Amino acid sequence: MAEIYVIKDDIKVACVKALSFPEGIGGAWAKLFSLLPSQEGRKLYGISYGGEKGKITYMAAVEELHEGEADQLGLENFIVRKGNYVSEFLEDWRQDETQIAKIFSELLKDPRIDRNEGYCLEMYLNSKDVLCLVKLDAPNA
Repeated sequence: MAEIYVIKDDIKVACVKALSFPEGIGGAWAKLFSLLPSQEGRKLYGISYGGEKGKITYMAAVEELHEGEADQLGLENFIVRKGNYVSEFLEDWRQDETQIAKIFSELLKDPRIDRNEGYCLEMYLNSKDVLCLVKLDAPNA
């Protein structure tokens, strides 16, 4: 069941863009892990958004441990924006990876999502659980 999840501060992440979607997702993660000195204590994210002609861009991402780490590792930069997200928790996603796409398909139906700068965000909580999130429009001031 979808709930509101709040990200309190912007999160700077280092990314590897998948060459294709969904086929290239595994390769993007493999490349990211090969470039990291260690995965220990790292927060992992999957970021996807629509592009030209309905093509989806996917990025495997890791939170920077220090300012400029993405540049040092030769990786792309991305900022996960603070704010409200509609979310759904998925336990043991490896049992059926297609559940992630199904959850995002439902979350994207929410009329409150940010249609301009929104994206789908996978927040890996541990080796088997993931929180699926979609950015909501900022409330009018």
